[in-house]
Amino acid sequence: MALWISSPYPDSGPGGALHVAAALWLLAHGVELVRTETLSGVPAPVGVTPLLLLALPMGLVRRAARDAVDDAEAAPRAGGPTRGAGSIRGAGSIGAAWAGVVLGYAAVGGAAAAYASSGALRPSWVWALVCVPLLAGAVAGAGVWSASGRPGGPPPAWLGGGLRPGTRARLMTAGRAAGAGAAVLVGGGGILVVVSLAWHGGAARDALLQLTDVWSGRCAVLLLCLALLPNAAVWAAAYALGPGFSLGAAQVTAPLSTTPPDPLLPPFPLLAAVPGGGAPVEWAAGAVPLAAGVTLGWCAGAAARADRGAPWSRGRTCATTVLASVLCGLLLAALTALSSGRLGNAALAHVGPVWWQVGGAVVAWTVAVGVPVALGVRGTPDSEKKGAPGPDKKGRRHVDRAHGARRPHEEGRRVSRSGRRVPRRRDRPTRVAKPGSPSSRKTARSDPGVEPYDFVPLDPTGSPWHDDTSRETRWAALRRATSAEDSPDRIRPDRIRP
Repeated sequence: MALWISSPYPDSGPGGALHVAAALWLLAHGVELVRTETLSGVPAPVGVTPLLLLALPMGLVRRAARDAVDDAEAAPRAGGPTRGAGSIRGAGSIGAAWAGVVLGYAAVGGAAAAYASSGALRPSWVWALVCVPLLAGAVAGAGVWSASGRPGGPPPAWLGGGLRPGTRARLMTAGRAAGAGAAVLVGGGGILVVVSLAWHGGAARDALLQLTDVWSGRCAVLLLCLALLPNAAVWAAAYALGPGFSLGAAQVTAPLSTTPPDPLLPPFPLLAAVPGGGAPVEWAAGAVPLAAGVTLGWCAGAAARADRGAPWSRGRTCATTVLASVLCGLLLAALTALSSGRLGNAALAHVGPVWWQVGGAVVAWTVAVGVPVALGVRGTPDSEKKGAPGPDKKGRRHVDRAHGARRPHEEGRRVSRSGRRVPRRRDRPTRVAKPGSPSSRKTARSDPGVEPYDFVPLDPTGSPWHDDTSRETRWAALRRATSAEDSPDRIRPDRIRP
């Protein structure tokens, strides 16, 4: 509306501007439009979604859901119910807040679709009834989760809540690595777009000046380029991966393609930055998927190295990296399908990259680069070094008598020279048997776990204690060293006399 007001030569009245605004709002949600005013008279679809236009309404929906939950939780506290009733009422109010936000947003979407149906860009009702409530429900759910304190707990069964903790942790690691790889791909694609615009700066400036002569029109074109910049970043990532993208008439622009761009392309700054193809300097775009593979492998290898409690094997590290590659490929395939689409019926039946080609290329690049990087970052754990004991198939550690390794359940036990486990009896009182009794002789000879005193007596070498005297003399010295006020399990060495 501001651009229409500032335009000195508007093509239509305020009704036309409002119809275009409503149609663009629906297009940002993934709703396919139908353009009725064509040269041939045949309606043409418009299915390319400007990704940046989706950020503002989705941010507002998340904020509205968060505020609605805060207001709903404040109402039970003001009424002062009991604790159990308050928790039930709070859960119900949170669900009601989420439903209210989603239903209200869907109602606004239906009103916008009904209003835009009489304009030049008419929305498809099937797409409008599916895309708007679906996006609103997902984003409002994120806002409700954030307002509830981001509770953890086990996820639902359909999200892997029934999996074991180790498997769930591996999936979380693969998801984080996939997100990092996808971010590097899209960010690298944005850098390629900026570099290409700077390289073809003259052609982009001429295209901008050729479209319009007034400043309001130039601002409109620049805003449209800004809204399509995330789309261009995804297309550039597809170009760097190898499959490239199509600009109509099955003409593919790729690094290995020698076909120059179509000279009949309309004047538009982003289209002026399309590379020609075939130049060796354009092969440097392969650094983007290479960096994405290194990042993904580094994240997976760092997680394998950080888990000291149960060191990951090579097979587990490779499997987690491959899983992260598949998830990254699915994420890029979804972004590709959303950023490309139809702009016509014949030559413009598909504009942009093909989602399944981009997903397959992402998996191939990240597996080829990420697996060696993950294994290199993981390194060689101590359990796999030469001569050191490692975990068995059940996760238990073997006992290596030469290195003194123990099983986890053997911690706190001593091992004799012969390899026999000797239990500790520190928390048991030492029982002093009668001198010369069979039990005393048996205890002194066969049970190395029983210690008759805490410290070795500080007697000079050759004292009667160390001589080959009778056992009765030794036990008599022990009895003299023990007083009534001392505990029965502690011997005072300073009172020992031979």
